[in-house]
Amino acid sequence: MNQLELEKIKNEALEDHIPIIMDDTLEVVGKVLEQIKPNQILEIGTAVGYSAICFSSYLVDNGKIDTIERDALRVAQAKENIRKVGVEDKIHIYEGDAVEILPTLQEKYDVVFIDAAKGKYPFFLKEALRMTKKGGVIIADNILYKGYVLGDYHKHKQRTAVRNLRQYLAQVSQDSNLETEILEVGDGLAISKVLN
Repeated sequence: MNQLELEKIKNEALEDHIPIIMDDTLEVVGKVLEQIKPNQILEIGTAVGYSAICFSSYLVDNGKIDTIERDALRVAQAKENIRKVGVEDKIHIYEGDAVEILPTLQEKYDVVFIDAAKGKYPFFLKEALRMTKKGGVIIADNILYKGYVLGDYHKHKQRTAVRNLRQYLAQVSQDSNLETEILEVGDGLAISKVLN
């Protein structure tokens, strides 16, 4: 993998204010992936492909990442970035709305990484539970959403996102088939291991 190119992608995304995975979050997710040695990863929310590229280095030989992005411009950027780094054989982008695409997927994944519309997290979780292998992991990024999820204060327009993120946390904490850890790393990370 071309590390120099990867660094360039990261810096350009930060300059353009495109939300990409934070370094400390990536470090934690990397440790999880190292332990699992995934064969198949599903990512909900590609953006410019940065996280998928990073995750691809943890795949076993011939492992694959499926990633979903609805913004056509981001899809084009992600394809270009994936090509530049030289991992196009490992990453497949589904272009469209995850709400429509997820129910059509019949694969089983070792890891599902959720980093898309905050208001849709409960729906993404329902689909992730269906598709994650036993012993696999569901990871949700930005789960604490600038601290609003744990606090009382949030702006009116963020009400739906905050409510649905709280619902997500309640579900993963109460599901007896999940072992969930909530970390205050980056903008909050929920790591749920699927037990059965």
